[in-house]
Amino acid sequence: MSSNDAVGATREALTTLAATVLRVRNEYGDTLGVRRLVSDVDRLQADLDELGGPQPGHKPGVNKEDLLEIPDDPYDESMWHDAQSEAQRAL
Repeated sequence: MSSNDAVGATREALTTLAATVLRVRNEYGDTLGVRRLVSDVDRLQADLDELGGPQPGHKPGVNKEDLLEIPDDPYDESMWHDAQSEAQRAL
């Protein structure tokens, strides 16, 4: 998915969200919670408008440096010898 596709999909989702929030406003009236929802949708739309293009050289996906390998070896059960089980206090 290109950045234009992603931004377009986000715009469509925000348009749908804005319409849904308008329906909520019609149902609940002009309450503080509804005003917050309207404000949040407006802020998301403004943030998307100000987003601009992706950073130069940015490659979509996960960086290998950000991944942690978790070994399949069994862990050392002795590290739990002093631990108290929450289940012991549940009775």
